[in-house]
Amino acid sequence: MGDYSDIIVKLAVGIVALIIQINILGKGNLAPISAMDQVQNYALGGIIGGVIYNKDISTLQFIMVLIIWTFLVLLLKVAKEYSYTIRTIIDGRPIVVIRRGEIQMDTVMRIGLSANELMFKLRSSGFDEIQQVKLATLEQNGQLTINKYGEEDTKYPIIQDGQINVGLLDVVDVDEEWVEKQVEAQYPDKTVDDVYLGELIHGEVNLYLFPEAGSEKDNKQAQAK
Repeated sequence: MGDYSDIIVKLAVGIVALIIQINILGKGNLAPISAMDQVQNYALGGIIGGVIYNKDISTLQFIMVLIIWTFLVLLLKVAKEYSYTIRTIIDGRPIVVIRRGEIQMDTVMRIGLSANELMFKLRSSGFDEIQQVKLATLEQNGQLTINKYGEEDTKYPIIQDGQINVGLLDVVDVDEEWVEKQVEAQYPDKTVDDVYLGELIHGEVNLYLFPEAGSEKDNKQAQAK
């Protein structure tokens, strides 16, 4: 039993660390939506799996490694919330690959999306012709969001965590000034920084403010406009 006691302790520490990290950082790594979520899962699994059976690494060292890794991931999470540029570098952004039945060749070549992969994604979504597609957007998790002619446009979050999703503006054919005016029209004393989420639906923006910037009643009123 003595030979396994160290393994049992490390395994218990790993499970506790995993639970704590999920609760601190959110549930995103349970259903990854970005490359960072995947990396976090792989790295944490590698740390726990690689250390458990390594007798040269003590339990204390194992705990320190987990603390350092959690701190680094938390630091990146905070950085992403306060910087659109950092979030774009780490998580990427939605990319339009087909617009009005035309493949955006410069874009697909730049991101390395092969014709075989593009057609596979289209077929998986029930499309077999490029001309049927009004707009196809490659999301951060590699999935393809498709709008066909005659159906409603996808509802896009143009503001997230107090930042304008600059990469989406060309998708919905608006600019930053237009978004800022939408916020000002609904909340004259607020700015984009005060907005938790802004959705573009049928050409209109629904705003949800941070708690300290507005009330639930305000958000419902904005949604009704």
